[in-house]
Amino acid sequence: MSHGTLLGFEITILVIAIFLGFEVISKVPTLLHTPLMSGTNAIHGIVIVGAMLVAGLGHKDTLTVIVGLIAVILASANVVGGFVVTDRMLEMFKRREPPKQASSRSRGPADGAGPEGTV
Repeated sequence: MSHGTLLGFEITILVIAIFLGFEVISKVPTLLHTPLMSGTNAIHGIVIVGAMLVAGLGHKDTLTVIVGLIAVILASANVVGGFVVTDRMLEMFKRREPPKQASSRSRGPADGAGPEGTV
């Protein structure tokens, strides 16, 4: 297979994957977006490891190193954002503390003389 044919094949797969991914994600209900974000954290963890390997290999090609570093930065931002969103989602399920009621001393005058406690 020539390089031109291989490149065309890879670009075709990329375009089909983009359309398929868009169609799948657009059909997901809004309620499920946050759990899906949590699941993608694991996938982007793998992307970070792969990008670090690509960026750290002994290649002298500057483009490969730059693309690897950009991939590390973007995947790291996505993982951190995913954890923040997941943490906010989990906060919604925690029970809230009931509001504390003010004590009876703080409601009226300190000496007890007032409209209710008139002597």
